[in-house]
Amino acid sequence: DLVSCVGWTTADELFSCSDDHQVLRWNPVTSEATRVLKLPDDVYPLDLHWFPRGIGAKRQSQPESFVLTSSDGKFHLISKLGRVEKSVEAHCGAVLAGRWNYEGTALVTAGEDGQVKIWSKSGMLRSTLAQQGTAVYSVSWAPDSDKVLYTSGRQLTIKPLQPNAKVLQWKAHDGLILKTDWNSVNDLILSAGEDCRYKVWDSFGRALCSSQPHGCPITSLAWAPDGEFFAVGSFNTLRLCDKTGWSYALEKPNTGSIFAMSWSMDGTQLAGACGNGQVIFAHVLEQHWQWKNLEITLIKRRTMKVHNVLNDAVDLLEFRDRVIKASLNYGYLVVSTSLQCYVFSTKNWNTPLIFDLKEGTVSLILQAERHFLLVDGGGLYLYSYEGRLISSPKYPGMRTDILNAKTVSLSNDTLAVRDKADEKVIYIFEALSGKPLGDGKPLTHKTEIVEIALDQKGLTSERKIAFIDKNRDLFITSVKRFGKEQKIVKIGTMVQSLAWNDTSNILCGIQDSRFTVWYYPNTVYVDKDLLPKTLYEKDASEFSKSPQIVSFVGNQVTVRRADGSLVHLHVSPYPAILHGYVSASRWEDGLRLCRFVKDQTLWACLAAMAVANKDMSTAEIAYAAIGEIDKVQYINSIKELPSKESRLAHMLLFSGNTQEAETLLLQSGLVYQAIQVNINLYNWERALDLAVKHRTHVDTVLAYRQKFLGDFGKKETNQRFLQYAQGVSV
Repeated sequence: DLVSCVGWTTADELFSCSDDHQVLRWNPVTSEATRVLKLPDDVYPLDLHWFPRGIGAKRQSQPESFVLTSSDGKFHLISKLGRVEKSVEAHCGAVLAGRWNYEGTALVTAGEDGQVKIWSKSGMLRSTLAQQGTAVYSVSWAPDSDKVLYTSGRQLTIKPLQPNAKVLQWKAHDGLILKTDWNSVNDLILSAGEDCRYKVWDSFGRALCSSQPHGCPITSLAWAPDGEFFAVGSFNTLRLCDKTGWSYALEKPNTGSIFAMSWSMDGTQLAGACGNGQVIFAHVLEQHWQWKNLEITLIKRRTMKVHNVLNDAVDLLEFRDRVIKASLNYGYLVVSTSLQCYVFSTKNWNTPLIFDLKEGTVSLILQAERHFLLVDGGGLYLYSYEGRLISSPKYPGMRTDILNAKTVSLSNDTLAVRDKADEKVIYIFEALSGKPLGDGKPLTHKTEIVEIALDQKGLTSERKIAFIDKNRDLFITSVKRFGKEQKIVKIGTMVQSLAWNDTSNILCGIQDSRFTVWYYPNTVYVDKDLLPKTLYEKDASEFSKSPQIVSFVGNQVTVRRADGSLVHLHVSPYPAILHGYVSASRWEDGLRLCRFVKDQTLWACLAAMAVANKDMSTAEIAYAAIGEIDKVQYINSIKELPSKESRLAHMLLFSGNTQEAETLLLQSGLVYQAIQVNINLYNWERALDLAVKHRTHVDTVLAYRQKFLGDFGKKETNQRFLQYAQGVSV
């Protein structure tokens, strides 16, 4: 009879339940099935969900029990060996869905009676979350297990567990909604129903994608565990889609309707429960990785094909176990299989470096030039390309199973992680030791952060992090923090996607309807007015809506459009060359390049770079070239100052760092200059404080103040100035 539900325990074991009242255990390698349990004749199973393995340190290697909901209004807690440990009366009419939360501390059930109930681990009723007039066909937990998503007819409802919290409800489909799924890694929601469409939503209920109508109602869907893709099942139809909604593959197996689907833990295999009594097994193949002149394809579960497009050479890479994750960048291919990690140098495919993994299911691989990061359910591990474990950073309340490429960023010396518990916080670690950077305080922003990225080049002390918050504003700040709060500066609005270049600190992003390149983002710390002149902008309407930047390698940017097609863009190579000259202090070559290219943007970059590196003569030429005459005059006046300290202080002033400039002058004993700086900036209070504290030039401050008031024909009202004016003759 028809199969109603399936669920994996490990990557090599699947359980399925059918209307013939049997629970079977499958081994997909040998395709053998053994009967675990025969249910009573009046019990028809509807949904099965394995107890979660737990998170962090308390993980088990495999789950020990599952919940089975059935048509007789009960749910049953059943052990792996097939013993029914408990049966609980739950709903009037059938229990249509049952789901454990991620921690395994609560179970939610939904029934034909329109009720959604929360139960404890042992099967005691905790609360009735919702009651409505229509049956609830599907239910899903939020990533933090603090909210529940359920269907009500054509509407979707997200209800928090806390009483009196705001309930979010919206009309999602034109027909009855049959299935939902909510992914814990990307926080996106899937829904599908009798209007024959599937849709992708964010957790605020905003539609991100809606499919074309299929021929039949969509009866099942499931997110892959890492949130990169999802599967959709319908009558004689199985489809694999990207998280943004476009379709990778469409299969037409002879299965009848696929009523339920389940992904294995590592996201490489999928099982479906079919209406004609079959269980369908599927494997994900043909993923592509591209870098410069190499294209790598997974052609079989254990075989990769490397194609070098320059000379058409083809290499085959064979692995002992199935390939789970791979990453290709910086001249290395890193592949994790179910038990081992392989590191290939792109110069030599014959001798990979191989080391064993203790956890197995790697969920994310990130590469930098000198090392790479593996993320699995147990933690974060940083390895060198020689296979040596460098460090394993930890932070309080760490949940690594929900990290993805947008919330983790790696550079040669720094690792940044945006945590799930508080999305306004970024933890920053020193890569080599795994300890928190600087004074150990994380970086905190005023709103939730959705995407982070570290720059890849330059000095460790100047490492920058760019991030997008949930209002889609782009900010940049320095990673190093010693007590003094670094300014977080906003450099873009409505930014959909961003990427740093791999060879120089150039940032590109798609903002609103423009593709923008920030040739020298550090400008905001040097001369803020100059930033608009260091940008390159191009109309991005050719990318259609919500495009994503895949990579920014050399001077080529790869963008993926919403329909899945890749678009390649070329960025001018000159700014990268200029970055190279400046990092080698070759100012003459930099000037020569700018004169050769004759581009205002490049001159503006050179001006900012020169001021940042305190090279005033180059700065003067560059500012003159872009017509900033006032700045040229100021730089000239700086060059004529007698002492090195005052020159440095005025350069700090030039970049707007008044506090540091004053501190520097006071440390060098140039009290009068410090007072003069404050007078020039009309910081009267501070100027008087300094004069009184150092018992010098009080009369000068008062004289300037009198002249200032005289010019505007005003009377002195400030008490402190009046008090000193009586005791001092000017």
